[in-house]
Amino acid sequence: MSISITLWQANQDLAQACLDNSFVRGIGDGSLPRHKFAYYVGQDAFFLEAFARAYSIAAAKAPDFGGFETFHALADGVLQELQLHESYASSWGIDLRSIQPGAATRRYTDFLIATAWSGDSGLTAAAMSPCMRLYNYLGKELARDGIPEHQYSEWIRTYSSNEFDEISQKLAVYVDNYTANNDLVHSTYRYAMLCELEFFQAAWMI
Repeated sequence: MSISITLWQANQDLAQACLDNSFVRGIGDGSLPRHKFAYYVGQDAFFLEAFARAYSIAAAKAPDFGGFETFHALADGVLQELQLHESYASSWGIDLRSIQPGAATRRYTDFLIATAWSGDSGLTAAAMSPCMRLYNYLGKELARDGIPEHQYSEWIRTYSSNEFDEISQKLAVYVDNYTANNDLVHSTYRYAMLCELEFFQAAWMI
């Protein structure tokens, strides 16, 4: 079994907890109050900027040019995802430039950047993979019976798409090829999953 699958399966409890979180369920059925989603959009935009920076640091540390290209392609994917947030912000009157990160957001971004600077590119990939794999999983689960038409349909459509699945798999392949199977990798991956759950809960509690 590949290490990316081993890590994902070892954290199914947290993946399920994220799927069961009231914030995610509210996206799924369209009942999430708009102010909670608006807060999430701003926080996620701040997070994605840090995500792109971590990808760039990892690219510089990649052991070969193929890895360098992979991380830069993934950073481009993040920039495309930010465009989705820009469209949300524009339609809902959110000024993304004035957003201040909440405690849960800051803990997550500080962790990612610190891992990127202190670890090798394989460890950084392990820290970033949970976000990609989890969002793809959540999108597909929420779209299991078809994508309902409501104010959050585009969110579900984006993360359940084949295009996002391909991006997620690209990072998983990097994890498989460059990441060691050790306690540090496992604890790093799990901490990132815990940060994801905390991120959703923080948005729900607004």
